[in-house]
Amino acid sequence: MKARSKRLMLVGGGVDLLVAAVALVLSAFQQNLVFFHTPSEVAEGKAPTGKTFRVGGMVEEGSIKREADGLTVSFAITDTAKVIPVSYRGTLPDLFKEGKGAVVQGKLEADGTFRASEVLAKHDENYMPPEAAHAVEQASKAAATVSQ
Repeated sequence: MKARSKRLMLVGGGVDLLVAAVALVLSAFQQNLVFFHTPSEVAEGKAPTGKTFRVGGMVEEGSIKREADGLTVSFAITDTAKVIPVSYRGTLPDLFKEGKGAVVQGKLEADGTFRASEVLAKHDENYMPPEAAHAVEQASKAAATVSQ
């Protein structure tokens, strides 16, 4: 085999390895990509079905209900325009309360209930996750426009 043929095979093999590595990285990135949706978007059917995504807003007043097992909790997330029922099994963050900002990650079930696998709560009196703050602001603007 000539030196030129060996060099071409080596370069070709290197390109193949590079393409395979990039494909693996993009595949891993796609699997870990989680989108954020507002309760209004979920209610309008704009959220993906069967895929994990996040929903954020305020925990609706009077909506927290704990099951007898001590781990299962149901509550509702709202952006002041729409309300999404959420079911979660696990320990809630200490700062999780009614009327406060929260972001939940999970999947939407066929009955319209959001099955959360993770619950994130705000960390001080003035903080709300940016996505949730934007969602509440947009919903308030939309509600103000409709009422005029």
